[in-house]
Amino acid sequence: MKYEIAVLPGDGIGPEVVAEAVKVLEAVGRKFGPEFVFRYDDVGGAAIDKYGVALNKDTLKMCKRTRAVLLGAVGGPKWDDPLGKVRPEDGLLALRKGLGLFANLRPVKVHPVLVDSTTLKPDVVRGVDLLVVRELTGGLYFGRPKRRWQTTRGRRAVDSMAYSEAEIERIVRAGFELARSRRRKLTSVDKANVLESSRLWRQIATELSAQYPDVELQHQLVDTCAMRLIQRPAEFDVIVTENTFGDILTDEASMLAGSMGMLPSASLAGIPREGTAIFGLYEPIHGSSPKRAGQNMANPIATILSGAMMLRYSLGLSAEAEAVEHAVSRVLEDGYRTYDIMSDGMKKLGTREMGDLIAARVA
Repeated sequence: MKYEIAVLPGDGIGPEVVAEAVKVLEAVGRKFGPEFVFRYDDVGGAAIDKYGVALNKDTLKMCKRTRAVLLGAVGGPKWDDPLGKVRPEDGLLALRKGLGLFANLRPVKVHPVLVDSTTLKPDVVRGVDLLVVRELTGGLYFGRPKRRWQTTRGRRAVDSMAYSEAEIERIVRAGFELARSRRRKLTSVDKANVLESSRLWRQIATELSAQYPDVELQHQLVDTCAMRLIQRPAEFDVIVTENTFGDILTDEASMLAGSMGMLPSASLAGIPREGTAIFGLYEPIHGSSPKRAGQNMANPIATILSGAMMLRYSLGLSAEAEAVEHAVSRVLEDGYRTYDIMSDGMKKLGTREMGDLIAARVA
C-alpha cells in the first residue's frame, strides 16, 4: 500500500535528523512492504527565507493531501528578533491550527540501559513509562486578546488563557482513551486554586470520568506535578493538561530520559482509539540547535521514534512501529550513543551513523 507523507525538515539540525527518520522509514518499507512517498517543502526560518512567511499556503495544502507530516525543529538566531513581524514559530502555530491538531502526545520512557545517563538517581528514573497528553490549539498561545502596547506609564502586554467546554472535553477524552490502553491511570493537571479556566477543566474532567469507570482519575495542581515528576516519576501513567502547562512539563520530563534527543511527539487531529488511523504531525520535542547544525552530532532517535509514532497512529502499522522501537532499543543495548547520552565505555556515533545502525536493525 502507498502512503504519502509530507516532510518539512525545518531549520538547524532539523534536516539532519529528519533525513535519518526517512532512512529508517525506507528500511521499514523494504522489510514490510508499504510504499512511502515523501513530499518535501519548507517551514519556519527556511520558509521565511524562501517565501517570506513561516508557512506558505501551498505548503499547508500539500500537507492536507498527505496521510501524515514529519517535521524537524524550527528557529535560530537568524530569525530571532522579538520585534520581527514574522517568526519561525509562527509556522508551527499555523500548522497546528490549519491541520486541526489539538492533541499532542509526548511519551517519556526511560530505557533500562540509560538509567545512568540522567542527572537524577537511577532508582528515581528506573521504570519510568509515562505519556503526556497536551492540549495544542487553545490557552495562552492562541487566546484573545493578545497584544502589546505603550502607555503613559510604560509598556504593557496581555495574553489570554481561554478554553471552551468542547476544547477541554475532547483533549481529556483523548487522555482517558489512551489511559484505557495503558495502565488505566489518568492524572489531570491544572491550576484550579487560581485560574477560572482550570476550574472549568477540573469540572469537565470529573464529569467525563463517569464514562470511564475503568480508569482511575486523579487531579493534580501543575506545581505539584512538576515536583512529583522529579520525586516519583514512575508513579505516572498518562498526564493530560492544557497547552502552556504541557509545554513546560514535557520539557522537564525529557530530562528523565537523559536528553531531549530521546523523546518523540505526535500531534493528532482526532481522539486516538485502537484500530483507527488519525491524521497527525510528528516531530522531536527538541529545538533546532543551530550551533550543532552541519556537524553530524545531533541525536536522531527522537525523530526516528516520531516516525514510529506516525506508523502507529496515522498509518495503522503497529507491527512496523514496534520494529522501529525495537531497533532503537537494540542499538542502545549494544552500547552505541550520540554525544548527548554518552557515558564511559560506550561507543560514540554521529547523526548519520546512528541512523544507519537503526535502519540496519530494522532491515
